[in-house]
Amino acid sequence: MRRAMAEAVVGDDTLGDDPTVRELEAEVAALLGKERALFFPSGVMANQTALAVQGRWGSEVVVEGGAHIFHFEEGAAAALKGLQLRAVHTDDGVLRPEHLDAAVRPVSPYLPRTSLVCVENTHLASGGRVVSPEDLDALGRAAAARGLPVHMDGARLWHAAAATGRDTVDFTRSVDTVMVCLSKGLGAPVGSMLAGPADVMDEAWRVRRRFGGGLRQSGVLAAAGLYALREHRSGLSDDHRRARELAAALDAVPGISALNPETNVVMADLDPEVVSTGDFLGFLESHRILMLEFGPGRVRGVLHRDVDSSRMSRLLQVLSECARSGFPA
Repeated sequence: MRRAMAEAVVGDDTLGDDPTVRELEAEVAALLGKERALFFPSGVMANQTALAVQGRWGSEVVVEGGAHIFHFEEGAAAALKGLQLRAVHTDDGVLRPEHLDAAVRPVSPYLPRTSLVCVENTHLASGGRVVSPEDLDALGRAAAARGLPVHMDGARLWHAAAATGRDTVDFTRSVDTVMVCLSKGLGAPVGSMLAGPADVMDEAWRVRRRFGGGLRQSGVLAAAGLYALREHRSGLSDDHRRARELAAALDAVPGISALNPETNVVMADLDPEVVSTGDFLGFLESHRILMLEFGPGRVRGVLHRDVDSSRMSRLLQVLSECARSGFPA
């Protein structure tokens, strides 16, 4: 990947003549079944650009209650575009037509209007849950019936496709715009993509620049994205297998209950009578293993390319010893 970056042919992307960026954008647009794609420095910027282009000032955007856009994007929808996020809590992270029925307010001069629906796939807070193409199709039809566009935060969409064996277009055919990450599981150092209809992307180009995302010789970064797309997607199933191994190992430790992972995200709940979150994370860190707190009594582990077979073996050994002997005092 670093060789590809060093040898990248570059131009000036702000002027539209960086050939490596153009190649990446065309390839991602084809993979996602959209007319055009744009390269972004980050997924948050790409998501917020989609909201800014498709959401109307002073209106509501329907999101699932655990969505990244709702919890982890610094209130950007309100700060940057005057949008109000209307969160709908579900049992499994999947927005369905009945949730839209409840979330879209009746027409009234006293109530905010809805302008956009957002979905997340895979759904991080539910443990990397895959939202099926069929559920997305049903939501897309319900949104279209109300004249509402749908944006997908597909930061981990590649994982959904790998876990199900479905084509990425199966997941994107019912949404208007979609963001995908080139980092995370694919392993590029930086970069995300936003794809959609050509006219929407024309406006997104302007908003991206307004947000500070206009880049010059960004072909150096796009080359890493191309390499990641072409060489690393096939390895995502290995991350999913290791996630299942990690969940089983965590579940064997007294006081820990792990959710069954669908993709590369492992969520585990800790019994405070046995071990605190801080003590558990500190114990792992003492063995050079990093996980994160994800709400009260819950920790999150994410499997990725850097967790290779040898590191996975060491992780499982540490947890196995913990299961046999308990946590050190």
